[in-house]
Amino acid sequence: MKLNIISISSVCLFLSSLGLFAQNPAVGVQMKNQTAFINSEIYTGTGEVIKNGILVVEKGKILDIGSTDLISKYPNAIIVDVKGKHIYPGIISPNNQLGLNEIAAVRTTQDYQEIGKFNPNVRALIAYNTDSEVIPTVRGNGVLITQVTPEGGTIPGRSSVMNLDGWNWEDAVLKADDGVWLNWPAKMANSFNMETFTRERKKNEKYAPEIEELNTFFTQAKNYQSNPKDFDNLKFSALADVFTSTTRLYINVGGEKEVLDAISFCKKFEIKYPVIVGEVSSEIALNMLKESNIPVLLPTTHRIPESVDADVWEAYKLPAKLFAKGILVGMYYNESYWRTRNLPYVAGNAAGHGLTKAEALKMITLNNAKILGIDKMVGSLEKGKNATFIISTGDILDMRTSKVEQAFINGAEVNLDDKQKRLAEKYNSKYGIK
Repeated sequence: MKLNIISISSVCLFLSSLGLFAQNPAVGVQMKNQTAFINSEIYTGTGEVIKNGILVVEKGKILDIGSTDLISKYPNAIIVDVKGKHIYPGIISPNNQLGLNEIAAVRTTQDYQEIGKFNPNVRALIAYNTDSEVIPTVRGNGVLITQVTPEGGTIPGRSSVMNLDGWNWEDAVLKADDGVWLNWPAKMANSFNMETFTRERKKNEKYAPEIEELNTFFTQAKNYQSNPKDFDNLKFSALADVFTSTTRLYINVGGEKEVLDAISFCKKFEIKYPVIVGEVSSEIALNMLKESNIPVLLPTTHRIPESVDADVWEAYKLPAKLFAKGILVGMYYNESYWRTRNLPYVAGNAAGHGLTKAEALKMITLNNAKILGIDKMVGSLEKGKNATFIISTGDILDMRTSKVEQAFINGAEVNLDDKQKRLAEKYNSKYGIK
């Protein structure tokens, strides 16, 4: 079902015709010949670090990886010496509106929300705009894959996983309709007291009716799958794979009690692959997640504690806490679609609070890939996987040293130029700054 909101692509075409911004750089072209990147320090994303390593790429896939001594096996390969540099898997950014939201203050450039409460049939995929000016600014920091996600209502729709390079959405898609998103109702509601000018948290009196409405919808959808009708119900049909296949059900939660209710809900309806999205820190909730083998997508470390008596470093320590529990944990940047470029850095913050750097990198590469169901293609540098990787002169998790020099998606080198770089060059030139 096509979103009713005007397409971003149409708006961008209109703005371009007025000269308000230029077209993005051309899409990368896949390397034609067998190519070997040698003498690099390779961080595979699995926890392994290969000193003086070699990465061999052919036809968009990783042909081999290991010590540079392997070069003798590939006498016809084009040699690219990247001595002193680091190779990482492309960073994966879940749960954002990149490519669906161009200018936050301009309504006509936003295409991430449909009217109504229950819209599992809405596809973010077809609204994805490959010509977004924001995308190049994100991949310049090593983020090469994103999960475009709809917002609004109880069930906003279906997300898709996209490569951040391509001529159109059909060209860029890595995994179409990977999951349905569910915004779990909140037990507590925020309100503002006009007399005291303070924010208050009160019990949400609508919580029970909202959960009952959700139960009814899922019951009808599940019954629809087992008793096909003569007509097609798009909303119920869109949930079919959530009950029977590998399609994920991503559940946005806002509190610990909601997590417990959401887990019980998934068990009741026999959801195959649920994913909890949000902050989870209580022992009861974590133990139930571990017991149920449910993964968690955590929000950024750059946030304040949830309560006045919480540890001030709570958000930074939480990833290590989930790792210690044996829970599969990934991370997303929840503050803004364009700020998702900072995902490597906020993951790096967790490395200073209980995680190793290898674990922090794994959280935003292989773990995110596993949670999204794309780990057989990307997420780590291993034989047979897509050649989606970055070459950096510094630590990709450290904003002080990270400098992405090259990026490849499916073996095609991506142009790392963007509007912000062009503006920086323009004004540096004006003021004589080198």
